[in-house]
Amino acid sequence: MGSLTVRNISEDVKKRLRLRAAANGRSMEEEIRLLLAEGAADAPVAAKPNVRPAKAAPSEAAASQVLLIIGGGIAAYKSLDLIRRLRERAIAVRVVMTRAAQEFVTPMSVGALAGERAFTDLFDPASEFDVGHIRLARDNDLIVVAPATADLMAKMANGHADDLASAVLLATDRPVLIAPAMNPRMWGNAATKRNLARLVADGVLTVGPNAGEMAESGEAGTGRMAEPLEIVAAIEALLSARDEKPLAGRRIVITAGPTHEPIDPVRYIANRSSGKQGYAIARAAAAAGADVTLVSGPVTLPDPPGVKTVRVESARDMLRAVEKALPAEVAIFAAAVADWRVAQAGEQKLKKDGGGPPKLALTENPDILATIARLKSNRPNLVVGFAAETEKVIEHAKAKLKRKGCDWIVANDVSAEGGAMGGDDNAVHLISASDVESWPPQPKDEVARQLVARIAAALGHQ
Repeated sequence: MGSLTVRNISEDVKKRLRLRAAANGRSMEEEIRLLLAEGAADAPVAAKPNVRPAKAAPSEAAASQVLLIIGGGIAAYKSLDLIRRLRERAIAVRVVMTRAAQEFVTPMSVGALAGERAFTDLFDPASEFDVGHIRLARDNDLIVVAPATADLMAKMANGHADDLASAVLLATDRPVLIAPAMNPRMWGNAATKRNLARLVADGVLTVGPNAGEMAESGEAGTGRMAEPLEIVAAIEALLSARDEKPLAGRRIVITAGPTHEPIDPVRYIANRSSGKQGYAIARAAAAAGADVTLVSGPVTLPDPPGVKTVRVESARDMLRAVEKALPAEVAIFAAAVADWRVAQAGEQKLKKDGGGPPKLALTENPDILATIARLKSNRPNLVVGFAAETEKVIEHAKAKLKRKGCDWIVANDVSAEGGAMGGDDNAVHLISASDVESWPPQPKDEVARQLVARIAAALGHQ
């Protein structure tokens, strides 16, 4: 009989056929032939030598399916426990192993725990007859990379596709969660920081790394892969929220970045804010289903997808844009607004004429946070301010909360040692009238997702 062509079957049936074929180590065409033969003979067909007996596709027994990509690091041994923990929770696991990963754990041990063979080869004739790497990229609810080595992160950030793992990651349209693991010096290297920033901007999610002793003797610092149960918790949260939009229908206004207050047509007063935290909050709120208006001072960041971005220069411009964006249920003021401006900006460039520096009379800018927090009508249900402090962070933030009349303050240390202003990580304290929560240092996108989750929970009670 010639080649077999099957038409007019649903995508769900096709997916089940592909999973069954992969589980048995057969091509999809071969699997269909065996199924037809079984039906025609009304009796089971003997299993092909050296091939495991047919079993139900994972999606039939589990509500969710995860593709785990194991990178080549010593932390790969933790991935064995991760597989076991996921299967305990009825989450089906398919596994792709890089060539380097196989130096640390074997495909046989991985396959035994996962319940089906591990995929290792981009050019595997048993799976690539119908573009298997594309199926691996799409036939899952979530892709997890653990450990995510420096090399694998570099490939992801730069769009490489020279092996099965990187090809799958480039072809996927599913959420991707990475658990970085590497030597602390590699984690702190400028190249790794650039790659991480690129991945986060592309929407890749992260868990860890943790700080502690490393596998190498005498090495300690940040770079340990998150523990399996930490990764499982992150996976469960993502899977449970995949179809949820906790802020659907909610209008949110967010400010971000610095303001520029002109001295003359050339010079201005500003600060070091990059806008990264505010933009991260806008992305997270939009992902949660909110109708987001982002009022941004001058930054070099691209507009977040799915967000209405209004670009402004000065504090007065920002206040007008915020007022125009109301009504809203939530207002988040992450912008680092200049407190003062020049009372009378020069119409022409100020010149050095030998008479000493010009005398600049300063006047106070409008207080955007206090103005919105004290509205008698049209006030958002939840007003969140930010406090950028260099000392006595919590003490000063509590005073600001009371002084401004807002509901929450997100406070952080922006001293040079903290590295929050302009950096990619942040360590914040969420302060309300009754409580202080101190969150650990983490990427700004993680801070944003955590804040959005708290906002969604608060609105759920209103």
